[in-house]
Amino acid sequence: MRVKLLASSLAMVVLGTLAVSSQTRGPSGTVVYEGARLIVGDGSAPIDNGALVVQNGRFTAIGRQADVKAPAGATRVDLAGKTVMPAMINVHVHIGYEGYSTWRAENYTPENVLDHLQRAAFYGTAVTQSVGTSPTEQALQFQRDQQAGKFPPASRFLFMPGMAPPNGGPDAVLRVATNKLHVINEVTSAQEARAAVQKMAAQKIKAVKMWVDDRRGTYPKLAPETWQAIIDEAHKHQMTVHAHATTLEDQKAVVKGGADVVVHMVQGEKLDDEYLAILKEKKPYWATVIGLGDPTGVCQPDPFFEVALPPKVIADIRAMTERRPLAPSCGPPSPNAARREEIMAYNFPRMIAAGARIVLGTDTGIQPGHTFGSGEHVELARWVNLGLSPSDAIVAATSRPAQLLGLKDTGSLAAGKRADFIVLDANPLDDILNTRKIANVYLDGAKFDREAMIARWKRAAESSQ
Repeated sequence: MRVKLLASSLAMVVLGTLAVSSQTRGPSGTVVYEGARLIVGDGSAPIDNGALVVQNGRFTAIGRQADVKAPAGATRVDLAGKTVMPAMINVHVHIGYEGYSTWRAENYTPENVLDHLQRAAFYGTAVTQSVGTSPTEQALQFQRDQQAGKFPPASRFLFMPGMAPPNGGPDAVLRVATNKLHVINEVTSAQEARAAVQKMAAQKIKAVKMWVDDRRGTYPKLAPETWQAIIDEAHKHQMTVHAHATTLEDQKAVVKGGADVVVHMVQGEKLDDEYLAILKEKKPYWATVIGLGDPTGVCQPDPFFEVALPPKVIADIRAMTERRPLAPSCGPPSPNAARREEIMAYNFPRMIAAGARIVLGTDTGIQPGHTFGSGEHVELARWVNLGLSPSDAIVAATSRPAQLLGLKDTGSLAAGKRADFIVLDANPLDDILNTRKIANVYLDGAKFDREAMIARWKRAAESSQ
């Protein structure tokens, strides 16, 4: 009951802010942000003592401060000692169902979707894509409303429908809710698969997710001829296909079959030469979602994670001891944890060396403690722990997901792009954990009011007591 009351009070607070911007608009006219170290997001060397010129929500110039001429009358913002990087882009979440420690169809409302997107923005994510579990008509309407400016500032919402056989698809956390809302496109033949994709294309949807996973023999699984039809038909309509596949056999099959994005990391067995050869040929994008399997986030005391959740909810999450496949709670470490780490340490660098193009995806929205916005920072840290350089991790969280999603207006610090950026108090190229030292977040050139978000969360927590 306590969680239900908290969710209700939060919804009321969000409703009360729909017509009020939670973002502090910057000075009118042109603004020059100067003196910071600039991480462009494309893997190039950082620009020390740099300058960014922003006008009408877009970058108009970027470079060394000495080389960038500030327009007459421009407002100057001193960022000496700071580091600036592009805001992040998360290509894989499940948005709208999470109510802290409940996952229900009733939670899926515009208010809850907005709340999740604002949490993502708070932590520096400019674009958030929900994959396979968002109700299509509601998601399309939310996109239209957000583009029309009907919501306060938040991470930009993208989504794609999902496809699976009857009683397949999402894990047990979400399947009850998605079945209740009839969200998943259930197909049992190539003909049905093609018809479903054609309907999506007619709605101008650009991507589709398919689950190729039997959940260790507990779920029905898409037949190869069915998922191949999904890929072939999607490509006819210039749609990308995201394939959930967790075993070596299934990843081999879907990548060889032409899936554009493979989701998850093979954690139960080491990669073989056959798969590495397929990766070298196909070079798919790869959403690792490694952090989903870690007891991180609010499971351990850390203000960075705790600030966005009321203390009572944090206590409830930490008290959870049940375990979920691929999504542990805050209970004791799995007896298979050491073996999992060994296999990931083997597979991760080989996937990348073979040509898999890593992109940021977190699978947030299904696990207590793995929260919207903060989960992105967990994923970056895991990559670096497994051998990726901080520079490459930032590319995988910014410009490369923009490339995957066809977003030409964001993802890097460059003239003509949206001024979506994070101001940090320390350099993440020295330590990737410094992405968590956020001073400010800017979306479309305007400062996102993180202090107002914290105050809102505190009011909601107090009203639920």
